[in-house]
Amino acid sequence: MMKVNRDKCIGCGECIKDCFVDDIMLINGKAKIKNEACFKCCHCIAVCPVDAVSTDEYDLDDVKEYNEDEFSISTDNLLNFIKFRRSIRQFKDKKVEKNKILKIIEAARFTPTAGNQQDLSFTVVDKNINKFKELILEKLNEKGKYILNNLNSETIKVKRYAEMWLEMYQDFKNQTKTSDRLFFNAPTVILVSAKSNINAGLASANMELLANTLDLGVLFSGFTLRAAKDDKKIRNFLKIEAEKELVTVLIIGYPDVKYFRTVPRKKADISWK
Repeated sequence: MMKVNRDKCIGCGECIKDCFVDDIMLINGKAKIKNEACFKCCHCIAVCPVDAVSTDEYDLDDVKEYNEDEFSISTDNLLNFIKFRRSIRQFKDKKVEKNKILKIIEAARFTPTAGNQQDLSFTVVDKNINKFKELILEKLNEKGKYILNNLNSETIKVKRYAEMWLEMYQDFKNQTKTSDRLFFNAPTVILVSAKSNINAGLASANMELLANTLDLGVLFSGFTLRAAKDDKKIRNFLKIEAEKELVTVLIIGYPDVKYFRTVPRKKADISWK
């Protein structure tokens, strides 16, 4: 429940103006939260100039007072940081510390979600990464065989991937290659699932950026997602809830490659109306 400390409240009305669902009123010069339409966005906590609003549903230790020195990032530096990030496919044989994994997930936890659903779930695979790799490669091998046996105008587009999946599976089973074309020897995989695709997608973008600040690299693995998305055996292994969809797979580790500059991209497709 959202609560207002009447002794602190100065009746400024800022929480009322910022409440999207009109769940706050002013009574005798003090704010009163009805807790009827409230969907716990907590804007009232953030906007109150005298820290008069609280809740018993969240951990208030999460709340931090704004300080320009600690919160501000220059526009150009942030844009350069975004431009410099790369999808990493070379990783060092070095474990990712648990505290860094938790910071990456913290970046996702504070990403906006539609209707404040906060519906994200995370599966961190590290100790059982070889078992997970085997499950993924088995599924990709199965999918690859199906594609090659059913070539048509659509499946021909992914023929080269199907052939690669069969080869990757055989290499894994026979231990004929030291190279890893699935996880690229990264020690950690984080899978993000949610009821809403957009929620998980937004959160995953923040996770990647935060990982880069920790000197880590990230690869969004489409191969792993394609194998795991609707496979019951893999979903059970990952303990993904039935009502949630697996949306992104982040391969995470310390990069074994150094980049010296950003890269060019297509011009933005913009329509001004």
